[in-house]
Amino acid sequence: MTVENQDVLLEVEEEEEEEEDGEVVLEEVEQTIVPSYGTVPDQQKLHASEWAEFDQKPDSLFFNDGQRRIDFVLVYEDENKNENRKKSVNKKQMRKRRAYESNLISNGLQLEATRSVLDEKLIFVKVHAPWEVLCTYAEVMHIKLPLKPNDLKTRDSAFNWFSRLFRVDENIIKPEQEFFTAPFEKARLSDFYIQDKDIFFNPATRSRIVHFILSRVEYAVRDNVKKFGINKLLDSGIYKAAFPLHDSRFNHRSEDPNCPNERYLLYKEWAHPRSIYKLQPLDLVRKYYGEKTGIYFAWLGFYTQMLSVAAVVGLACFLYGYLTKDNCTWSQEVCDPNIGGNIIMCPQCDQECTYWNLTITCESSKKLCIFDSFGTLIFAVFMGVWVTLFLEFWKRRQAELEYEWDTVEFLEQEEHVRPEYEARCIHVVTNEITQQEEHVPYTACGKCVRMTFCISAVFFWLPRHINGTEAIQKYLTPQAATSVTASIISFIIIMILNIIYEKVAIMITDFELPRTQTDYENSLTMKMFLFQFVNYYSSCFYIAFFKGKFVRFPGDPVYWLGKYRNEECDPGGCLLELTTQLTIIMGGKAIWNNIQEVLLPWVKNLIGRCCSAARSEKTIPRWEQDYHLQPVGKLGLFYEYLEMVIQFGFVTLFVASFPLAPLLALVNNLLEIRVDAWKITTQFRRMVPQKAQDIGAWQPIMQGIAILAVVTNAMIIAFTSDMIPRLVYYWSFSVPPYGDHISYTMKGYINNTLSVFNISDFKNESKPVPLPWFGNQTTCRYRDFRYPPGHQYQYEHNIYYWHVIAAKLSFIIVMEHVIYCVKFIVSYVIPDVSQKTKSKIKREKYLTQTLLHENHLKVVKKKMGKIADRIWKEADGTFRTKYD
Repeated sequence: MTVENQDVLLEVEEEEEEEEDGEVVLEEVEQTIVPSYGTVPDQQKLHASEWAEFDQKPDSLFFNDGQRRIDFVLVYEDENKNENRKKSVNKKQMRKRRAYESNLISNGLQLEATRSVLDEKLIFVKVHAPWEVLCTYAEVMHIKLPLKPNDLKTRDSAFNWFSRLFRVDENIIKPEQEFFTAPFEKARLSDFYIQDKDIFFNPATRSRIVHFILSRVEYAVRDNVKKFGINKLLDSGIYKAAFPLHDSRFNHRSEDPNCPNERYLLYKEWAHPRSIYKLQPLDLVRKYYGEKTGIYFAWLGFYTQMLSVAAVVGLACFLYGYLTKDNCTWSQEVCDPNIGGNIIMCPQCDQECTYWNLTITCESSKKLCIFDSFGTLIFAVFMGVWVTLFLEFWKRRQAELEYEWDTVEFLEQEEHVRPEYEARCIHVVTNEITQQEEHVPYTACGKCVRMTFCISAVFFWLPRHINGTEAIQKYLTPQAATSVTASIISFIIIMILNIIYEKVAIMITDFELPRTQTDYENSLTMKMFLFQFVNYYSSCFYIAFFKGKFVRFPGDPVYWLGKYRNEECDPGGCLLELTTQLTIIMGGKAIWNNIQEVLLPWVKNLIGRCCSAARSEKTIPRWEQDYHLQPVGKLGLFYEYLEMVIQFGFVTLFVASFPLAPLLALVNNLLEIRVDAWKITTQFRRMVPQKAQDIGAWQPIMQGIAILAVVTNAMIIAFTSDMIPRLVYYWSFSVPPYGDHISYTMKGYINNTLSVFNISDFKNESKPVPLPWFGNQTTCRYRDFRYPPGHQYQYEHNIYYWHVIAAKLSFIIVMEHVIYCVKFIVSYVIPDVSQKTKSKIKREKYLTQTLLHENHLKVVKKKMGKIADRIWKEADGTFRTKYD
């Protein structure tokens, strides 16, 4: 329960205990101080909303007068008709709501209330911001608005003819006109490109300004603590919803001829399945939903385009392995009845397991030849370079969007502190830059305490997960179960822990109390990613780098805590098990996310439509249609980002074991773009448009993944696959002095890499019960490079082992340094901002200086000139009078 909810409950309990508390609340309402953005404090009289009946125009986006546009809608339940709560509670909520609406009107907003058509208990309060309010707050919020049309000539790309085949028809969605922009100032209104006041502020900007006001208007003061903001009123149940309106139905054009029908166009040309091959209309997405939503879909589309290159190369490497698997000598030896059929392998666990024949891994070895091939090595190196190209080219694309969407200087000028932060500002400090006093929610010591607690909490939960999953994966999964079963169990555990970690991350971030919304999201992003990193990737890291690596030999196995025997790889090998794990987690995650994103909202909306049987018989206004859609979560597109970045990790961190991962990601993302578009366009209320300069903390997270991916893929090839041992055998141990073959060959590899163990050396607690077919065998084989029994150094590592270790370490060092050097060169060669974008930025700064500053100087010179002329005339007149 949040602190705000606790405050509300405490207030309600106090009112139930004391009848006179209502008078106290009324006094508080009358003494409410309105925020200081050009408003009048100490309101003595409460203002009320205008009341109007529904005018039977279902597509109307205006008040009943048809002139004032609806910029936001508030929904509450009529307290006089709510019989589920006590009257004292209803009265208190009514007073707070009336005080809030009165202060909204005092801030210049205009309100019109209309009762619901379907449910007479619901009341919709429509909010309109007049021109004066829009201008005032546009200046307060430093919103950049058009100065003049962009006069820079654009050169078409050489591939423009090709990309035109996938673009949306310009006759359907017309390209947005480009402007040079500058932060709005009322004093220089004439310098801005205003052709029509009604469209100068587009609907998204209007809604953003109104939401800014709604988030900062007060509704009560208690114990000298101001309570304000629509979010608290929503949390306490005083309002049931607050949202901007969609401009039309998604599947039908509006009956209003002046309506742009942007939602309809987005559905038809963007969210509809038949548009899956088209490029996204990003300018319209940004215009309708705001920059924050637009940059997410821009990033997702760019990521998907880059995945197409990786998918082609990965598919080629997979086909190479598939076509050459029949020439895999070591797999042929495993399947040969005269070689693999005569090799009896030692049990892989105590007592419960028994001896087994090597030929049972025949099919697994054939599959392993597909993934554990030379093509996989080439692909791992390629992906190390690909991820750098992706991140560098995205920086260039992001810089273009920052300019085109006017977010270049957003963080420095436009972002304001969160209302939750402002409400806790009780300490006074001196700003080091301005040398002025400002209020903060905690002292420097208090901030250190909070940060220490938050960091400790994160690291406390991370080990808890690591210990839990390893124990489950090692001990609860029977050794005889297939790797598929183990992967499914692991995936179920991951989904359960996701729910827990989400709540923990949000709770820690709320306690940390970041200053701005960007700070809040970045802080939550880092915590959630750390939790999800451990949650999703720990099982893959365990299989790749720990499972079967520290088991010693059958006569002296390693036990954890002196009781649990360390787990060995499945008979098919750890690389194939890692491939299975990746396939199931990636596939299962994609299916589960689509169920959550598509099926659940659709079912909820379907149930809502079925419950409102009267809907088909009555004309429903636009605001009530939107109310019955699903609400947008407080974190917006956070979970979509998290889903894609986790996928990015699977595609890059473990790609050496599964070259088809980029192809699966590509197919998923092609659907993901349209699913997300369909979801927010048809199933959810319209998002509050928000500014965003970039993708936030996700950028450094992906950069960290890219660096880590080089290490993990090098180590997978070195320690998880058998590529290095095979190369060492081929070049050193297949020929003299260590081998018996005349020329380099892979023949004899299997026999050379399986050590011999005498079954009489088993300990009693681990000795298996031999099966009838075992016969009079006295030895068994196991995976390792050790001297046989009877040797002077029996069961110790042989010379082959040390050659392999040296080769593995050398390979890791060489591969890492080569890829890191290439990454550094690529990063240096590709500039973050293209020359074209730099020219546009310089041109805009020049125009801003010319229009806003030189025009002002011209006015000053003109005025000074008039004054000089007047002085000259007076002096001339005096001079003539004197001499006349």
